[in-house]
Amino acid sequence: MAYKTLYDVQVTGKRILVRSGFDMPIDEQGNITDDKRIRDTLPTLKFLLEYQAKVIILNHFGRPKGIEEKYKHDKIAQLLSKYLNTPVKKLDDCVGEHIEQAVMAMKAGDVIMLENVRFHSEEKDKDPNVRDAFGQKLAKLGELYVNEAFSNCHRDHASMTSIPKFLPSVAGFLVQKEIETITKVLKNPKRPFVAIIGGAKLETKIPVIKNLLPKTDKILLGGEMVFTFFKAKGMKIGNSLVDENLLNTVKDFLDEADDKILLPSDIVVADKLAPDAKIMVVAADSIPNGYMGADIGNQTVEEYLEVLSAAKTVIWNGPLGVIEIPTFSNGTNEIALALGDMEDTTIVIGGGDTAVVINKLNLEKKMTHVSTGGGASLALFGGEELPAIKALEENAKKFWK
Repeated sequence: MAYKTLYDVQVTGKRILVRSGFDMPIDEQGNITDDKRIRDTLPTLKFLLEYQAKVIILNHFGRPKGIEEKYKHDKIAQLLSKYLNTPVKKLDDCVGEHIEQAVMAMKAGDVIMLENVRFHSEEKDKDPNVRDAFGQKLAKLGELYVNEAFSNCHRDHASMTSIPKFLPSVAGFLVQKEIETITKVLKNPKRPFVAIIGGAKLETKIPVIKNLLPKTDKILLGGEMVFTFFKAKGMKIGNSLVDENLLNTVKDFLDEADDKILLPSDIVVADKLAPDAKIMVVAADSIPNGYMGADIGNQTVEEYLEVLSAAKTVIWNGPLGVIEIPTFSNGTNEIALALGDMEDTTIVIGGGDTAVVINKLNLEKKMTHVSTGGGASLALFGGEELPAIKALEENAKKFWK
């Protein structure tokens, strides 16, 4: 049975427990530097307020060890209040008798923001019974649970998978859009279908490449992970990073579909990964000792753009260089800008660092979909089941027979 959505339920006058995904980047002063995840959740929150629901927002922020001041929700509540044009009352906890009393006193149209759910270790406890007991406490606050935290849907945490065991639960508009868009692209893409896969951690991309090989027409590779592919082909990689444990897996990929996987032909190399590094551009098979790969070269950009120009569907996860250092972000930026000009192509950006690049270049509106979830979209690209979506499906069987 499929999960239920907001279109399937009545919300007027009800206490709606919304699990949001407002885990956003902050600067050294604790200021939020990118509030896209708030903006993407506004349609759901405004819908609930339009229908005079009582909105209770449950959220995690960062990876706190106990209670940490910088991960409190005060600034998020202030931002939300501005975007919703209504007061957002921020409470000092997410469970407890005084929290229950505050929630029960809500009037239609009120908005409450609970404190960081990760201030409680039970949220991520390894024991499912501990998580479920905590989830049951959280469930007491609402009459309906709305999962609007796509970015956390790959996590088996209490606020994601335990609450739906105790409370009627639905997907919010953002989660629904994320799942439907990515699933549709993978199941029925317009062709040619091209995937761009980059980033540093090859082990997280292996399931994605494995799942996409039979589905795509071409896979363009970049990022630090690509040098394991170079070594598997016997190429000189200098001091570039390699995952020795995955060499045999990579060799299998290349044996299976060498014609489908496209590797960079030239590389920007550096003597260190720093702004003041000595850099040069070399052929991909000629990286000298003492240098490491840091970005794709201009020739590779041109070759990749030639493939992309013919594509009707593109999915992208992971930058093609060490974008934290501006010197090594050129390849990623050039590809992003070119995608922005491809008007007749379905383009899905798989969250994480790639989404940050798209947003910095003001290209979000030119893409078909920019996911809010790095790990969650990666899991979907890899053909994995998302625990929180499975929890919604199980909930539908239990509460909507």
